[in-house]
Amino acid sequence: MIIAKCWAWLSSGSAAMLGSLTDSLLDVSASVMNFLVLSYALRPADDDHRFGHGKAESLAGMGQAAFIAGSASLLAFHSVERLYNPTVMPQSLFGVWVSLFAIVCTLLIVLVQTQVVKRTKSVAVKADALHYKGDILLNLAVLAAIVLNYIDIGYADPIFAIGVAIYLLYNSWEIAGESAAHLMDKELPDEEKAEIVLIASSHEEVYGVHDLRTRQSGKIKFVQLHLELDDHMPLVRAHQVADEVVANIKAEFDGEIDVLVHQDPVSLAVSDEQKA
Repeated sequence: MIIAKCWAWLSSGSAAMLGSLTDSLLDVSASVMNFLVLSYALRPADDDHRFGHGKAESLAGMGQAAFIAGSASLLAFHSVERLYNPTVMPQSLFGVWVSLFAIVCTLLIVLVQTQVVKRTKSVAVKADALHYKGDILLNLAVLAAIVLNYIDIGYADPIFAIGVAIYLLYNSWEIAGESAAHLMDKELPDEEKAEIVLIASSHEEVYGVHDLRTRQSGKIKFVQLHLELDDHMPLVRAHQVADEVVANIKAEFDGEIDVLVHQDPVSLAVSDEQKA
C-alpha cells in the first residue's frame, strides 16, 4: 500500500493522497513498535518486575501518540498552504485505483485483527484495529477528493487533507488518553468493579466486601479486596473461602486477572464502617 500510495502521490500531487500515505507510514511504524513492545510486555513477572512488564505497552502508546500528532500537524500546515496556493492536480485514474486497492487491503487487515482481539483481548491490537477501521473512511475521503478534482473542484483536495490531519490528531489523543490511564493506575470500569463485588459477595460464606482497589497493566487486571467472614471461622477455612472467591473471579475474566484477597472478621469490618 505504501509503494502504491507513494507512486500515486508523486503522479497526482494530491494533498489528500499525501495524508493517506502518511497514515500508512504511521500504521507500519505503529505495528512494528507494537510487535516489539508486546514481545517484551508479555514476558512473565521476574525479580525486578514483580507485577509483570505490561506497562511497556502503555509507554509505547504514549510515544506513538506523540509521533502521530507531530505528523498530523505537519500535514495540516501543508494542506493549509495548498488551500491558499492551489495547484492543478494531474487528472489520473491511478489514484482512484490505489484508493480502492487500499480499501480492500485495509478490510482484510481489520478482519484479521478482529479475530486476534477475540482470542487475545489485546488492548494494543484492539486500538490498532479501531485505527484501521478509520483508515477505510480515510481512503474513501481520498477517493472522493480525486473524483471531485475531475469536475474542477480543486479545493476539495486540501480540505479533505485537513480532515485527515484532524482525524490523526483525534486518534493520537485517544491513544494518549488510554495509555495515560494505564500508567496512572486508573480504576477499572464501574461495570467490571460491580461484577467483581457481585461475584465475591455471592459466596455463601462471605458476609460482605470492602476496600476494593483495581488497576490494569497491559492485558492483566489487578484487583485487591477485603472479604468479611464469620468471626469464628478457622483460618484454614478462611483461606479456602478466599481461594474459591479468587477462582470464581478469574473464571469470569478468563484468567487475565490477578486477585489479592484479605480476610476480615465481620464484626471488625462492621465496627470500622460505623467509625467511618
